[in-house]
Amino acid sequence: MKKTILSTLGAIGIAATLVGCGGAETQSSQSISISGSTSVTELMEVLGETFQGSHPDVVVEVQGTGSSAGIRAANDGTSQIGMSSRSVADGELSEGVKKITLAHDGIAVVVNNSNTVTNMTTDQISAIYKGEITNWNEVGGSDSPIVVVTRDPASGTRGAFEDIMSLKMKTEDGKKISAISASAQVAAGNGAVKTTVAQNNYAIGYISLGSVDNSLKALSVNGVEATPANISSGDYGVARPFELMFKSDDQSEASHAYLDWMLTDEAQQIVKEKGYISVI
Repeated sequence: MKKTILSTLGAIGIAATLVGCGGAETQSSQSISISGSTSVTELMEVLGETFQGSHPDVVVEVQGTGSSAGIRAANDGTSQIGMSSRSVADGELSEGVKKITLAHDGIAVVVNNSNTVTNMTTDQISAIYKGEITNWNEVGGSDSPIVVVTRDPASGTRGAFEDIMSLKMKTEDGKKISAISASAQVAAGNGAVKTTVAQNNYAIGYISLGSVDNSLKALSVNGVEATPANISSGDYGVARPFELMFKSDDQSEASHAYLDWMLTDEAQQIVKEKGYISVI
């Protein structure tokens, strides 16, 4: 579990935040606890650092625990704000829990830089993840086995990817389950997927578009490049929202201020600079 405390605490901040034997952490009126999607975490850390620059008495704590855990944390109040990298249905939220959209993000289908494949259709990607296509030469690449990398079942990125790529199937009793091959390697977060794909010439994975760097390459999907402009226009269809959940009547003054600030021009400019799509 990834945890970042985004501030340099002064004497007062330390006294408010660290109490008891061993310096155990507690939530003060000036702390903001946030947990959930590892994809949203990367952006939230930057936003938190910026917010604290003008609010030195505020401590923003961000934990990357996965979208499902973020939804639970918002519902049971263990975090003031939960993060999800997929659309959250109203039925998943407890009474009094609201949601806002922080940004929109593409899901990039990524391969090793040495891979000669540059484009695939959604049908081909789906077939690879179902285990129906197992060699790169079936999609225009070398005669090499495909190493499929996916995310854990609690990942919001995986949930959105499965929906977009038609990677869910129904059991006899009507329950929806994943159609991703059981032989796929499971990675715990964006960083783990990036590392695996960057180090394996034959790997394929999917990560947040905002996490793509020169250590690997993003494929075009259906002939459309994965870019913020193509997501905004709707031409690149492998996209999802970044959503935040919170109990509207159970927020500190600092948390209210932070939620409001994240939808300002200043914060949304950071969203754009980090490669995501602004909501304003």
